[in-house]
Amino acid sequence: MSTSKRLLTSVQVARFVAQGFLRLDGVVPQEINERAIAALTEGLPEVSYGTPLGGAFAPDSFVRELLALPVVAGAVESLVGPEPTVDHHAVHVREPYEGQAQNLHGDAIIDVRPDAFDIQLMYYPHEVTAEMGGTLSVPGSHLRRINETDIGRVQNLRGQTRLTCPAGTVVLLHHGIWHSGRRNDTAGRRYMYKLRLNPTVPQVRLWDVSDLHDPAVTAELNTYFPWYEWATGRLEIYNRVLLWRALTGDDSFDVEYWVTRVSNRPALRSHA
Repeated sequence: MSTSKRLLTSVQVARFVAQGFLRLDGVVPQEINERAIAALTEGLPEVSYGTPLGGAFAPDSFVRELLALPVVAGAVESLVGPEPTVDHHAVHVREPYEGQAQNLHGDAIIDVRPDAFDIQLMYYPHEVTAEMGGTLSVPGSHLRRINETDIGRVQNLRGQTRLTCPAGTVVLLHHGIWHSGRRNDTAGRRYMYKLRLNPTVPQVRLWDVSDLHDPAVTAELNTYFPWYEWATGRLEIYNRVLLWRALTGDDSFDVEYWVTRVSNRPALRSHA
């Protein structure tokens, strides 16, 4: 098996910028999945905030092996760089016939960074069916700033997704995405491992940029989602363009001139 990191393409990163997440279905071998379930059942040792990822986990741990998989390592590096630090990690369990679900929420306080983001790696070591309470998320919500459970009263939004996936699936999320854990209506426990990572380098062209000018990049960034109203949806496009400009270092990129219009400041131009 190749040990070379598989960096994301520009189209994949643009999809992440538009949707707020990227799925890697069934990429973890079953042997690691089985070890992970045993470890998650026992509980994991704490990792201090700011610990460099390379030294955060024991060499024989399932987490180290998970992060060393070329597809996972390449995706992580493409989004947060080669030397991220651990923000925190946690084991999330949905108990059998739990009877309740989380409120829809965003993690932590309002985060208004326009040129940086954390990622949350969510790993599902066993198959997740609809009845098991897969994680619900709202595509394209990550740049609509909220504070934790500000949207907790909302029960359903058009276009929301409820994760179902094969064993060994990894989902990488922008830290701002709206999400919740659904109730588990089966007789078995559902496990999910979450790891939040902070970048330590500028998040500029960290991926394979050979397709940077592919028209599919702009098509991804111009995606509308069903929960948007047509006019207010332009705000999401605008914020995506700002993030894409920061990630690529290209201040001229735009979609339908949304950012170009707003940044037009004739009074600031030199008349010399």
